[in-house]
Amino acid sequence: MNKELIPQIGQIVKVLRGRDADQYAVIVSIEDSKFVTIADGNKRKFDQAKKKNLIHLELQSFISSEVVNSLQESGRVTNGKLRFAINQFLSDKSNADQKGE
Repeated sequence: MNKELIPQIGQIVKVLRGRDADQYAVIVSIEDSKFVTIADGNKRKFDQAKKKNLIHLELQSFISSEVVNSLQESGRVTNGKLRFAINQFLSDKSNADQKGE
């Protein structure tokens, strides 16, 4: 786990352990100091979100404002917004890799 980052709702994470290893997901709720609930909109839908230990996740610095706003307004987020947030993060990451940052 990345020690300098604190988990926040809407934050992108990389799964390090388990069946979903090396996949990206979005934090949709924070259970307590050790556990969060994640979903990706494809395999892990919002309604069937997965509870994960923070030591099995790599927190990324990207936080999706669309996901945060949707959860604050209605308490829910669409699976399409989760997929969009992950795709946006991956495209930003690939652009940064191409630029050499």
